[in-house]
Order: sequence, then structure tokens, then C-alpha cells
Amino acid sequence: MNTKRAVVQSPQGSSKHHPPIGKKPKVKNFRATITRIWSYMETDKAMFWIVLAMIFLSSLLSLLGPYFIGVAVDVMTGADFLFSFTNILIILIVVFIMHSVTLALQNYWMIDVSQKTVYAMRKDLFEHVLRLPVIQFQKSQSGDLMSRLTNDIENVSRTLNTAVIQLSTSILTLIGTLAVMLWLSPLLTLMTVAIVPLMYFGMKWITNRTSYYFKEQQKELGEMTGFLEETLSGHSMVKLFHQEHRVIEQYRTRNEQLRKVGYWAQVYSGFIPKLMNSLNNFSFAIIVGLGGWIVLSTSATSITIGIIVTFTTYARQFTRPLNDLANQFNTILSAVAGAERAFEVIDQDEEELDKGKKDIHKVKGDIVFRNVSFSYQEEEAVLTNVSFHAKPGQTVALVGPTGAGKTTIISLLARFFEEVSGEILLDDQSMKTLTNKSIRNHLGMVLQDSYLFETSIRENIRYGNLDATDNEVEEAAKLANAHSFIEQLPNKYDTLLEGNGQGISQGQRQLIAIARAMLANPTILILDEATSSIDTITEIKITDALEKLMNGKTSFVIAHRLNTIEKADIILVLDDGQIIESGNHSSLMKEKGFYANLVSTQKVHQ
Repeated sequence: MNTKRAVVQSPQGSSKHHPPIGKKPKVKNFRATITRIWSYMETDKAMFWIVLAMIFLSSLLSLLGPYFIGVAVDVMTGADFLFSFTNILIILIVVFIMHSVTLALQNYWMIDVSQKTVYAMRKDLFEHVLRLPVIQFQKSQSGDLMSRLTNDIENVSRTLNTAVIQLSTSILTLIGTLAVMLWLSPLLTLMTVAIVPLMYFGMKWITNRTSYYFKEQQKELGEMTGFLEETLSGHSMVKLFHQEHRVIEQYRTRNEQLRKVGYWAQVYSGFIPKLMNSLNNFSFAIIVGLGGWIVLSTSATSITIGIIVTFTTYARQFTRPLNDLANQFNTILSAVAGAERAFEVIDQDEEELDKGKKDIHKVKGDIVFRNVSFSYQEEEAVLTNVSFHAKPGQTVALVGPTGAGKTTIISLLARFFEEVSGEILLDDQSMKTLTNKSIRNHLGMVLQDSYLFETSIRENIRYGNLDATDNEVEEAAKLANAHSFIEQLPNKYDTLLEGNGQGISQGQRQLIAIARAMLANPTILILDEATSSIDTITEIKITDALEKLMNGKTSFVIAHRLNTIEKADIILVLDDGQIIESGNHSSLMKEKGFYANLVSTQKVHQ
């Protein structure tokens, strides 16, 4: 399997991880990604608009509070005679209670909207992954794909829970505060907004750096997850070859890379509250100092002490949305980066299962490869002009050195890949005209290392035919010679297997896989060295089960131990992607060619 590997930088490299000037990778298409997230949020439009209404109401109430506090000050100093102090207190109590209620409701309802949105995104992503062609999995690390399904989607979830509310609240509060401030005093408003250019340039400097580091952080996290998944899956190999030190060093390097980008992302984003607090204090000092001087030095002025008190609150309320917008911008950038990684997978072309194709219901198992060529990459042919004919019920063995093209032929037969040129016929019909689903309904596989799911033995066998009864499951196990060892387990058929069948032997896993294939009762059978790496007694059981399974079926067998295919009807000898010899065992031995040499070589080494 071809997998991409990240280039690991030397741990002795620079301790800093600054981006090169003029080459800062950013979110590829911010607007398009936001629009796409919005399309998922529209699944619950009514609730979303109710949330926006609550946000508007809470923003309005947040403006009324400081205004009436200023009025209360003027009432106490005798500068306002329109309200009594008792009325002001009642109004303030009502305003603050309603503000708290609207905040609670909008948070509660927004969580519901965001979780439904992320649920739909996660559902689409997972369903699309299952519809991707096999070649896409060979091009990517499974851990990176898992990171997109989990970390990146969860990042979007966390952001939606808070960002929409804070973003909307900040914009409404900013506009409302500015309008009220202009109405109360244009002069003091001018003093307040004088710090905005400083905020703008300061925030621009910060966000230009945080956008890079949050994107890099997501990428490094995905690569780290892929490395961990691969290492833990191959833990026994690491122990066997004493590679713990090397793997620890590789992990340390990746961990160091993640630490660096995470460090700089948090450092730069941490500048935001410090910058905003400093500018807030500066604005507060200007308003109090100049406003107080105006009140004391000028008797005929519309500025009162209450207005100054109101402005000190509004000044902070004016800069707070700017602060929130800046903070949310970083959070949104991180979420958009995660959403883009998820959408990259969703946008990959699906496997064409049935577009313009027809189903095939009854299959005899007549298979023809006619001048079939295939390549995973351009100019690197894996198969070249492969032709053969397998008649119904025949057994075809594929023999050859590693990389000869045996597994590729099987993959083409299973429609994991499409042939580049030539044609594959099933019962005189081109496979390109048939739906992959209907072809696979008549296809069974028993691989060298068959995968078992983390469920009971019964359900693992039933995977071959989900409509099978318990009796049919047990009958299949008996035919596969698996019934006796299953009955000896503590919970028998209800014994729960760990990941990929851990807890039982490899031979027992193979017997369960054969039982699963028997239950499916396919017309075409693929066996990929199903008897390798097991003891002699278990091999006898498996060989007997396979003979029962292959009876009357068109079978394709990949064999490394050539004594297992001597009874095959056709033996195809491959080398460098081409069939160099074909025939049965006797005829090929008489030719004294490549196959005969392989057989004699194996006998010498046995």
C-alpha cells in the first residue's frame, strides 16, 4: 500500500518556526467555506433566526443598561428631572433580568443549532468516505483521515457553539454603541474612536501570523494522529525489531513540531487581549480626563457627569466587540481550516457505483480479461496486455514474484480500480457497464489477514449475509471447521472479539473469515494465500474448508507456496505485469520454464 509520509525535520533544527516572508499559507477560500458551513446551518432555519432575534434583543438591552446608569448619576446630582431614582432602579432591574434571560436562551438554542449542523457535516463526511474508491485510501494515511473525521469536525463544533453568538453580538453592539455615543456626544465619541486605527493595525499584524500558525497546527495534529495510529497498529513489529528508540525519536520530532506551531499560535493570539486592554485603558483615561475637564471648565455644556459615566462604560463596550471580533477571527480561522480539510475529503470523486450502469442478477462466473492494462500512476504500468479466460467453476492460480501484478488483477476483478485499457467481461458483459454493487454481491474474498470487526463471532460471520439466521451462521461455521473451537470459547458464538480479532489465533480468524464467505455463498471466490503463517493442523482444517467453499465456484487463488495450487485448472505466471506462462501444473512443469524453476527452488528450500 502506498502511503504518503510527512517530511520530518531534524530535531536539531531551529527552535523557531517562523513562516517564510511572503509565503504564508492561509485558508484557501474563506468565503466559500463559510458559505458551505452556512448551508449546513440552514437545516434548522427557524431556530437559527430565533437565536438571531435573541442576540438582537440582548444587544439592545446591553445598550440600555449603561445609559440608565448615567441617567441615575444625573438624577442623583440634580442634572436630570425626568426620572425618579426609584424608577431608574426598577428599569435597571428589569433590563438586567431580561438581558440574562436572553443570553441564556440564545446560548441554549445555538447549541442545538450547532450540534445539528456538525451532525450533518459529520454524517456527510463519513458516508462520503465509505463511497470513496479504494485508491484514495492508498494515497492517504488512515490516521490523517481519522483526524479530519474527529479533530477537524470537533473544532468546527466548538466554534459554532460560541462564535456565531459572539460575532453577531459584537457587530450589533459595536453599531449600537457607536450610534448611542454619537447621539450623546460627538466630541467624546471622536475621542473614543481615535484608538480604532491603532487597534486595526495591531490586529492586522497579529492575525497575519495567527492565521498561518492555526492552519499549521491543524496539519501537524493530523500528521501526529496518523503517526500514532500507524505506530499503535504496528506495535508488535516495533517491539519485535527493537525499534522503540527510533519510534520514540520520531514521535518526539513530530511532537516538537506540533509544540512549536502551537506555541507561536498561542503567543500571537495572546497578544490580542493585552493589546485591547492597553488601548481600553488609554481610551478610558482620555474620556475621564478630557470629559471631566470640559465639565469643570465650561458651565454651558451638554456633557454631564452622567454622560461621562455612561461613556466610560460605552468606551469599554465599544472596544470589547473589537476585542471579541479579533479573538473570534482567530477561532474562526482555525475552524474554517478544519472545515476545509473535511470538505477536501467530501469533494473527492466518489466511486461510481451505479451511474448509468445496470445490475447483474444471475452470474455463472465466466470471466475474461482481454488485453487489460493498468497503472496507479502515469508512465508506471503495473499490468500490460493481460489476457486470460476463466470458465465457470474453474480455479485460476496467480503465481509470480512480489510486485508482478497478482493483487492488482484481483483488485480489478473486485472493481476497486478501473482498467486503463482493455476490457474485463463477466458472463459476456463488460464490467464497466455493470454496477459495482451487483458485481460484489456475487464475489467473496478470504485474504491472508482477513479483517474481523469488534463485535461477536456470530455477527462477524453474519457479515457475509446480514439476513442469515443463527442456525445458518452456525451451519456455515461447521462447514468451515470453525464450530468446534467456537464452542470451546466461554461465550461461544456470542464471544466478543477485540480489534481485528485480537484474542484468538490467526488460524481461527481465517476459519471465521471462511465461514463468513460460505454464508455469503458467492459465485466468484478470491483467495489471497489464505493458508499462510499457520500451523499444520489448522492448515489441514482450512484447506478442507476452502475445498468445500470453492466447490462449483470460479476461484482465483494467489499462492506463494506452490504446492497448494497443483490442482488448479489454470496457473497464470506473472512477471513485471505480464503473463509470461499459463497452463496447468503438469504442462508448466514440462515446459521447464519460469514456473518449473520456482517450484524446484521452493522444494530445495523446504
